[in-house]
Amino acid sequence: MRVVQRLLSKILCVLLSLNFVLALKFDLEAHPKGSEKQRCIRNFVPKDTLVVVTAVVSGTKGDGMIVNIHVHDAFGNEYGKPKDVVGEKKMAFTSHIDASFDVCFTNQLTGAASVSKPFRHVELTIDIGADAKDWAAVQSTEKLKPVETELRRIEETVGEIVAEMEYLRSREQKLRDTNESTNTRVKWFAFSSMGMLISLGIWQIFYLRAYFRSKHLI
Repeated sequence: MRVVQRLLSKILCVLLSLNFVLALKFDLEAHPKGSEKQRCIRNFVPKDTLVVVTAVVSGTKGDGMIVNIHVHDAFGNEYGKPKDVVGEKKMAFTSHIDASFDVCFTNQLTGAASVSKPFRHVELTIDIGADAKDWAAVQSTEKLKPVETELRRIEETVGEIVAEMEYLRSREQKLRDTNESTNTRVKWFAFSSMGMLISLGIWQIFYLRAYFRSKHLI
């Protein structure tokens, strides 16, 4: 019984430590208009998943640099395109499809630079699923105790893990079916090629035999 309790305790600790958050810090160098270099961060989300993108960009407006952000997925769905971002910028959206989405940054140089390589510092945080929710607001609205709120968060996190595992399982099944279908086609193509070669060989034998007989060589 104690072993089971210890195991459950460890599982609970693991679930409490789960955090579907991506946090990055980087410098975004400025380039003249038309030669901007795009920097993108990619992440995968299942369909109908809440995502909150928070970007904190250094600098001030009118300092000769313009940072633009573009959030879109691999299928062309756009989730946000804020321009001239300075300070904190939050974008919340719900994914339309199982796909990877990109958060892309460009830094356009619009004036004379006081340094040789002007840049803006960017802090990017991406919250996905249960971590994207405002649990303080949920606790206040539903009048939940802190423990109940944490259990609700864990429940949703576990549900997301199960859904992701199910998606991976179905994807693996599709890939296996594709592999088996390809193997079957290759097998029948090999048999067909072999049959054609055998038929061609037999035809050549009869043709040459008839040809030599017509020439009275055999």
